[in-house]
Amino acid sequence: MTALFLGLLAGAVTGLALGALGGGGSVLAVPALIYLLGFTPAAAATASLVVVSLTSLTALTAHARAGTVRWRGGAVFAAAGLIPAAAGGAVSGWLPPALLTGAFAVIAALAALRMLRPSSAPRHEDVPVRSSRVVRAGAGLGAVTGVLGVGGGFLAVPALVNVVGLRMRAAVGTSLLVITVNSLVALAARAGTQTRVDWAAVAPFAAAAVLGAWDGKRLAGKVSGDRLRQIFAYALLAVAVLMLADAVV
Repeated sequence: MTALFLGLLAGAVTGLALGALGGGGSVLAVPALIYLLGFTPAAAATASLVVVSLTSLTALTAHARAGTVRWRGGAVFAAAGLIPAAAGGAVSGWLPPALLTGAFAVIAALAALRMLRPSSAPRHEDVPVRSSRVVRAGAGLGAVTGVLGVGGGFLAVPALVNVVGLRMRAAVGTSLLVITVNSLVALAARAGTQTRVDWAAVAPFAAAAVLGAWDGKRLAGKVSGDRLRQIFAYALLAVAVLMLADAVV
């Protein structure tokens, strides 16, 4: 009963952050699975990919209906990350737990700091898109998703704005396409590893995350987006510090 309650609570908080903030919310899933449900870092990354895939796909459906998904640009960006995501997913289970925890802490800290910074100006539409930059950005995001089990929306959204040249609303919708594809590929790559996952604990976590994402959308309409990002960023930074301390002790 305790595991079920913790799974529902952690999933609801993760989904709430996803729905309210868009990119970056899924970075809560891994530490929640590790410290609340007792998962190993490798198992938490695998389980997180399930949660990220389901919540991102749910949100992608809503954005597709709203017409904010740029399918062609998103497909090119996602294609660049397919091989890195698969490779990262395959090797993640063999990496030392302390290394995974430390690497995740660094990524979480970068995500928090990125949220605290003012949004950068979008690339001008008359500036040509360099395919090499798109490939590098997509490959980097795929590798992060595969190894650490995070969606990487906090990386995808600014990359789609500044590298691909999408407007913010379209970048958010398109990032969900990229995140869904990368997460599914990384999850498939982990199928052949020996990482054991307690799916009975993951199921309520994922269900609560999907439902929490819808509540997060309503919360975003009532509270300032900048204020929400600040609260989430400081909480995430605290989690990153604790995880880094856990990795080095």
